[in-house]
Amino acid sequence: MTSRWQFCPCCGARLVDSELAGRRRLTCAAACGFVHWDNPAPVLAALVEYDGHILLARNHAWAVGAFGLITGFLERDEDPAAGVAREVREELNLEAVAMTLIGVYPFARKHEVIIAYHVVAGGEIRLNEELAEFRLITPDKLKAWDFGTGLAVGDWLARRAAA
Repeated sequence: MTSRWQFCPCCGARLVDSELAGRRRLTCAAACGFVHWDNPAPVLAALVEYDGHILLARNHAWAVGAFGLITGFLERDEDPAAGVAREVREELNLEAVAMTLIGVYPFARKHEVIIAYHVVAGGEIRLNEELAEFRLITPDKLKAWDFGTGLAVGDWLARRAAA
């Protein structure tokens, strides 16, 4: 197990490595019933189309020159489509006027599952505190990368070329 969890959040007993549902799981040694399922976190990604261009952004924490899609975590009880519209609004100050699911992608490196949408957005771009800068790229200049949200970019580009 690679989890950092050591103690049960319900009763404080030590967690032990157990076989459960066909996988190794951390369970409460005191048998209070707690199981640390260690499921991946759902992440939303928006391939934002703005004024005929694709908007890529750079997070302050990223290296200069590193740009990507708009992303954020799905909130409890939130519909993924509503969540991606929220992320676009929060991070870019843009309103989603149309959206289409691109696909769902594993991102094992960060223990996440990416739910990616193509979002046509309008309004005036105003970056929030998370983002350092953005670029607008014509779709014909957009290139996919081979991990994370880049897989969604590749699928979107392939569908676009086939249409």
